[in-house]
Amino acid sequence: MKALGRHILLELHGCDAGALNDVEALEKSFVTAAQESNATVLRTAFHKFNPHGVSGVVIISESHLTVHTWPEYEYAAVDIFSCGDKMDVEKAMEFLTQKLASRWVNRVEIKRGILNH
Repeated sequence: MKALGRHILLELHGCDAGALNDVEALEKSFVTAAQESNATVLRTAFHKFNPHGVSGVVIISESHLTVHTWPEYEYAAVDIFSCGDKMDVEKAMEFLTQKLASRWVNRVEIKRGILNH
C-alpha cells in the first residue's frame, strides 16, 4: 500500500538543557536539518517561553518539522512529517538527535494517507 507521507515522532531524552532553551540555535538547527535532508524551507516560527522551553515549526514544501522542549526535564518532542520521496527524513532525524545531544531516543513512525489503490 502506498502512503502519502511519513510522520516520524521522536521522544528525545537526556538532551543538553542549554540547547533545548536556546531559541535562536534551535531554529537554526531545524532549518539546517531540513536543508541537509533535501527539504525546501518555506518559513519558520519559534517561540521561547518564560522561564524556559521552546516551541517551533519549520514549514517545508514537503510538510513540516516541529519541536517542543522541556529543558528542566532534558526532553524534546520532535515531529518530522514528509510527503513524497524527496526528503531524507533519516538524515534530519540523525542531525537533530546529535545537535540536541540526546542520550536516548524513542521513535514512532506513522504512514499518513495510506492509499488502497
